[in-house]
Amino acid sequence: MFCTLPSKGHIFALDISMHRIHQQQQQQHQSNQMDDATNKHERNMAGFIHLSTFTKYFFPFGNFIFPLLLWVLNKDKLPFVDSNGKQALNFQISLLLYSLVLGLISIPILLMAGWEFVEFTNFWQYNRHELDLNFSHLPGLGTNVIILMILGMLGIVLLLIDILCTIIATLRANEGKLYKYPLCIPFLT
Repeated sequence: MFCTLPSKGHIFALDISMHRIHQQQQQQHQSNQMDDATNKHERNMAGFIHLSTFTKYFFPFGNFIFPLLLWVLNKDKLPFVDSNGKQALNFQISLLLYSLVLGLISIPILLMAGWEFVEFTNFWQYNRHELDLNFSHLPGLGTNVIILMILGMLGIVLLLIDILCTIIATLRANEGKLYKYPLCIPFLT
């Protein structure tokens, strides 16, 4: 746009100022694109950290090694990745702790159920060729089996929580939102 001013120098000055405004708008647009690319990179990296916890199904302790590696390499440069990496690792450590507690509770109950089964079938009397069932041990065996079934269901619930929450966290990270895992103990702050 040019104004008709009496002097030709004014028209030239207006043309230069319009050109500068146009250059500034282009630079601002390029800067916004760089910010979007950086934010997209952060969101993608945070999503990869959450998804990398599924490597435990292919590599032992992959749910700790791969997210830890991605987090350590990017935590100082990308604050969104730092917070998501901490969340993912805290959740995986919490799940490991809960699984260990379930396992430690299950071992003695499994041993007691095994002992009750041996007593129920009179397994120790191996010289006899007939099956003699001792029904006085049946209530103890039934109680132990029910407790083991409850602990098994809790283990399945932990597995489902792990899968569903990791998928939700990945989707939220790709949206640019921080997901707080349920049942998560904050080991890394």
